[in-house]
Amino acid sequence: MTRTELADLIFPDAKDTSYYEEKYPERQLPDGAVVTRFAPSPTGFVHIGALEQCIVETSLKKQTNGVLILRIEDTDQKRKVENGVQGIIDSMKDFDIVFDEGMISETESVGEYGPYIQTQRREIYQAYAKKLLIEDKAYPCFASEEELAELRKKQEDEKIDNIGYYGKWAIYRSLPIEEAAKRIKNGDSYVIRFKSEGREDGRITHNDMVKGKVEMPQNILDVVIIKGDGLPTYHFAHAVDDHLMHTTHVIRSNEWFPSVPLHLELFRALGFKAPKYCHYAPMLKSEPKTDENGNIVYDEDGSVVTFKRKISKRKDPEAAVSYYHKEGIPAESVKEYLMTIANSDFEMWRQSNPDADLYDFPFKLKKMSTTEGALFDMDKLIDVSKNVIATFSAEKVYNDAYEWAKRYDDVLKSMLDDREYSLKVLGIERGADIKKKRKDIGKWSDVRDYISYMYDCQFYTDDLKFDYQLINDPATLSKIFKLYADKYYDESDDNQAWFNKIKDLAEEVGYAREVKIWKKDKESWPGHVGDVSTALRIAVTGRSNTPDLCQIMQVMGTKRVKERLEYAAKMLSN
Repeated sequence: MTRTELADLIFPDAKDTSYYEEKYPERQLPDGAVVTRFAPSPTGFVHIGALEQCIVETSLKKQTNGVLILRIEDTDQKRKVENGVQGIIDSMKDFDIVFDEGMISETESVGEYGPYIQTQRREIYQAYAKKLLIEDKAYPCFASEEELAELRKKQEDEKIDNIGYYGKWAIYRSLPIEEAAKRIKNGDSYVIRFKSEGREDGRITHNDMVKGKVEMPQNILDVVIIKGDGLPTYHFAHAVDDHLMHTTHVIRSNEWFPSVPLHLELFRALGFKAPKYCHYAPMLKSEPKTDENGNIVYDEDGSVVTFKRKISKRKDPEAAVSYYHKEGIPAESVKEYLMTIANSDFEMWRQSNPDADLYDFPFKLKKMSTTEGALFDMDKLIDVSKNVIATFSAEKVYNDAYEWAKRYDDVLKSMLDDREYSLKVLGIERGADIKKKRKDIGKWSDVRDYISYMYDCQFYTDDLKFDYQLINDPATLSKIFKLYADKYYDESDDNQAWFNKIKDLAEEVGYAREVKIWKKDKESWPGHVGDVSTALRIAVTGRSNTPDLCQIMQVMGTKRVKERLEYAAKMLSN
């Protein structure tokens, strides 16, 4: 029996690989165009690290007029979850990640290089596995779980460096073709293994697009390429798919870096040109070190001893991209922060280009972290988010906050149901003409507290207390409130006219109309105009720190302002 006959026995219906080479021709793209892919497994939520990868891939795609593919790697059927594909698609849509090809729903796709779900590409993998069998670059392996366990134990007992199925340990590598055919016909279970040509003392030189030139040990393992269920392993599917889809760049976390020798050998054995590999360090999280009793460990200086680890799907809620929507952190903010992690010079670029689109940034793979990833810092993310939200229009803040509130905050939703009034509230000190933008909102869950005093239902509560701090004289305060309501307040005043009247009011109640006048002769004045305006601010809002008080009063309107001043005066006598 020949190898071809054995291959025909194993894969009788497999087409010649030339069929697929013709079916999936080279892409007609500009020189230098990057073709890359996001290839998740539908086994649960999307990790924040995967979103970082997609942002990097989108940047490179846009810079080069390239292609970004969504390919679903679902060959691990045991871990697949219901509606897992749709969950991935929806998660990416939440962050405005747009794919040019691939899956657009659980069952639908777009593009000429599909199917884009690996279980639907079974016949393709079998064709290329058959080719390797014919060329003596692969073989059927009948090793049982018990045999593999025994081999591993022998290797551990002999304390050899390389544990695995290879060389003299590959007990079915040299099985005669006739014996292999007989066992297949008898119905014995088997897998297809790659026949590695690597040597234990061999080395390869590889040029990684992030790490640069690196030297690594050759692959020596005879890895499984087709499992017992007829589906490929990740390694084999990766080689076949990225070849036929004409992927130019494989961008992935450092955890895959040790697989490079195997993947390069697979590409070479299949006669494929390998893509450019780009391995970057994953995000890390810092947490306190604890002793065996769970107590936090301190160093000699009394500082908490910390250690770094990868963000964990099991331990860390912030590992899931859905976490940021529940927290109300805008997608724009998350992407902006992830870009600061992905490229070290992004923040400097952003300072010079505050209004530019995120993807206008000239992303460089060489600027990615190679060995130790950046620490994921939630406080830094919120700071970034405050800067991002500060650039939003009132309408965008309203729309996004309202959509979030409909899902997560009934109280905020009821406040924002009054769209016209809420737009005015959120428009205070917000707009393109505002030079110094307020940065009070870091996530949509901040909005309720930020604007609650503007809504009577939230302002008039049992625990409302006025702390006037600088003016501790009920008679003076009552006079300020009454004079302002009856004599000075005019809803139509602009900021200058409004403040001039506050000065006049201050003078009328015996306070200095200018701070500088008070500073020159503090003994002659009980206070200054700032104290008077602060008293009005507290009476109207219940707070000593708010955005521009003139604008607040304009939005509230005459009726509401006077009602609050009257209420504040009434509370002074209680």
